[in-house]
Amino acid sequence: MRHSLKPLDRQVIVLTGASSGIGLATAQLAASRGARLVLVSRTEDTLRSLVDILTQEGHEAIPVVGDVGRREDVERAAQQAMDRFGRVDTWINNAGVSIYGRLHEVSDEDNRRLFDTNFWGVVYGSLVALPLLRREGGALINVGSEVSDAVVPLQGMYSASKHAVKGFTDALRIEVERIDQAPVSITLIQPTAVDTPFPQRARNYTDREPKLPTPRIDPEKVARAILHAAVHGGRDVTVGMMAKLNTTASQLVPALADRLSAKQAERQHYDQPPANPQGTLHRAGPAGRIHGERPTLH
Repeated sequence: MRHSLKPLDRQVIVLTGASSGIGLATAQLAASRGARLVLVSRTEDTLRSLVDILTQEGHEAIPVVGDVGRREDVERAAQQAMDRFGRVDTWINNAGVSIYGRLHEVSDEDNRRLFDTNFWGVVYGSLVALPLLRREGGALINVGSEVSDAVVPLQGMYSASKHAVKGFTDALRIEVERIDQAPVSITLIQPTAVDTPFPQRARNYTDREPKLPTPRIDPEKVARAILHAAVHGGRDVTVGMMAKLNTTASQLVPALADRLSAKQAERQHYDQPPANPQGTLHRAGPAGRIHGERPTLH
């Protein structure tokens, strides 16, 4: 199916999880390339400050304070996009959270909350966006992970949620692109570990400050991949060499991939107590950073 995708400077883009990390990097890069933006986040102060800065720089953007785990909030974002700009050309489901802890330690409440954001947020965003994208053609971009194929210990439920995102996205692509022949491109972005505040924002059951294992790539590399898909489409887009290696290993040599993944358990923490064990799983917290923080060693 030939997709009708516009140059970025002619696009209206809805982006969730816009106030930090990959989302913030994507918002800034998309604005610099002329896109008009509808930015969604739970963190109201940071979101409104971001929109004020972009507006002062001559870009067009509006904030929508909302929780992607609530379908009504996602629908409100779509309505505000239509009210302001009259259409949506690309919808990016980026919002995500994690939990550090062994699977038997984590509460049902925390696991369900993670799925509300990581999985149901993608489902709601996709199903709300599709009627809008079908009108003139467009791109739906879901941000998964290398652990949409591989897994990582101590973030088992996060891995499960990203597997679910891939399964949903693949099924949706077949229905929309293949069966309906709709003019919509559906892309799954699968980054490796990225240098963002992701670990500091995670719920943490361990007794040490969490981190992502090295090597970590720069968030702008993921932002560039997302915006490339907004213009050129794509199916599964791995970002970073380790993402390519880990997804390939999980598919071709799964037993070896299991052994390699087990070694990551001791590479996901700093040797000091956790600073914020609750993270932002259940409520918005400080945002506004693209890159991760390095804890002060004592």
